Amino acid sequence: MMLTKRSFVVGALGGLAMMGLPIETRAEGASGGTLVIGSTQVPRHFNGAVQSGIATALPSTQIYASPLRYDDNWNPQPYLAESWEVSKDGLTVTLKLVKNATFHDGKPVTSEDVAFSIMTIKANHPFKTMLAAVDSVDAPDPHTVVIKLAHPHPALLLAMSPALMPILPKHVYGDGQDVKSHPANLKPVGSGPYKLAEYKQGDYYTLEKFDKFFIPGRPKLDKIVVRLISDPSALMVSAERGDVHVVPYFTGVRDIERLEKAPNIVVTDKGFAGIGALNWLAFNTKKKPLDDVRVRQAIGYAANREFIVKKLMGGKAMASTGPIAPGSPLEEKNVEQYKFDVAKANKLLDEAGLKPDGNGARTTLTIDYIPGNDEQQRNVAEYLRSALKRVGINLEVRAAPDFPTWAQRVASFDFDLTMDTVFNWGDPVIGVDRTYLSSNIRKGIIWSNTQQYANPKVDEILEQAAKETSPEKRKALYSEFQKIVVADAPIFYINVTPYHSAFAKGLGSLPTSIWGVASPLDELHWATPPKN
Repeated sequence: MMLTKRSFVVGALGGLAMMGLPIETRAEGASGGTLVIGSTQVPRHFNGAVQSGIATALPSTQIYASPLRYDDNWNPQPYLAESWEVSKDGLTVTLKLVKNATFHDGKPVTSEDVAFSIMTIKANHPFKTMLAAVDSVDAPDPHTVVIKLAHPHPALLLAMSPALMPILPKHVYGDGQDVKSHPANLKPVGSGPYKLAEYKQGDYYTLEKFDKFFIPGRPKLDKIVVRLISDPSALMVSAERGDVHVVPYFTGVRDIERLEKAPNIVVTDKGFAGIGALNWLAFNTKKKPLDDVRVRQAIGYAANREFIVKKLMGGKAMASTGPIAPGSPLEEKNVEQYKFDVAKANKLLDEAGLKPDGNGARTTLTIDYIPGNDEQQRNVAEYLRSALKRVGINLEVRAAPDFPTWAQRVASFDFDLTMDTVFNWGDPVIGVDRTYLSSNIRKGIIWSNTQQYANPKVDEILEQAAKETSPEKRKALYSEFQKIVVADAPIFYINVTPYHSAFAKGLGSLPTSIWGVASPLDELHWATPPKN
């Protein structure tokens, strides 16, 4: 077995990561057959270069290839880039592309396409910090890409993952049309293992094997059909009957327990470390009395996280105590835990000047929640109403008729407290910083710093950590950041959103890397054909 040329590179966490075996040497499985995926997530379109979220990531990562891909240990692996190097000063990243990759229309994938894609993503992707350090991208020859950075950017390699950096064909998207509304977003041309064959909006889309995919022997499947099923109950029934073979991204406790009991299904919580989805209670830190850190801390002590996770969520969710998700190498566990303590909560509220009236009431606040996910959102909000009443806080639960209404309220700072679910997206620069940087307090933009939290020390630390290439120093900076933010309590962290995926028995090479199903399914195959 031959190894690829070994080269040391700055990894996703700013450290030195050594390239592993070439992807051609991984275990090969049987080929052929059709896979049916059931999903409640309806994509607006298929272009992950300008649209975040798992609804788009699922098809985009099959249709488009990216420079790198990642294994389940956070190690970068070759994909369109067969090798990569980072200069000693961290200001230049050089990619060497494979020479046999073509787009679905037969045109070769070149360095011009990669350069065009990187700058398109920088200008149009909602994650502004992800490629903010990129100054320019040069293409000195068809298979060499040179990325110039304004400062070291240790998150860059992780940003080259399939869900975050699909490589677009310049000859299609470089025609002057707005890439966000380009017709090709619904009729995509990529270089990934599958190509779009058919899309019936809101009903299903079909992906067919790309016979000229640049990795020999892949993809394994002939066809992937994604059925869009809006009713979660109907989706569970379809999985039990074998009508669908994969159900990704489901979180319901009853659904998890139900499919775990099904004899023809394998259920796993692996494959979500990169997404790092956290469920939390956010405070509007500019509204009285929540502008007082003691009030926010008191609410944390009055909310029984252990009860929420073990009882409301049936023990299927992992507790979360800080802004960086468990499973990340950068998580700091040694932070204030806010263990359930009613006496401490009352003491803090007294110190904050919120004295109880004759009825024991100190203040009245409103809590919002994202509609459509009762277990993670509404049920927790309702529980908090009863929990906070014990310390004299009257909490009124305000429902939103739909997601846009909730998002508008929170983005315009029209809230006191709100439940929310926010993704880490692998590296803090990509998915964490946006929640805490004072420069990202952007009225009207959901999932920015809608808490209006501002701490100059946090801003300073995040700026340093975004540039730090020493993994030890970077981890130390993020540890300090986590301790400060948890103490400042702009957010009370509750749990990791318990995403699970269900796979029909008989499937081999399940996608359990850090990106799970939001990565190429080129190795997934039928080891044993389905019975139905």
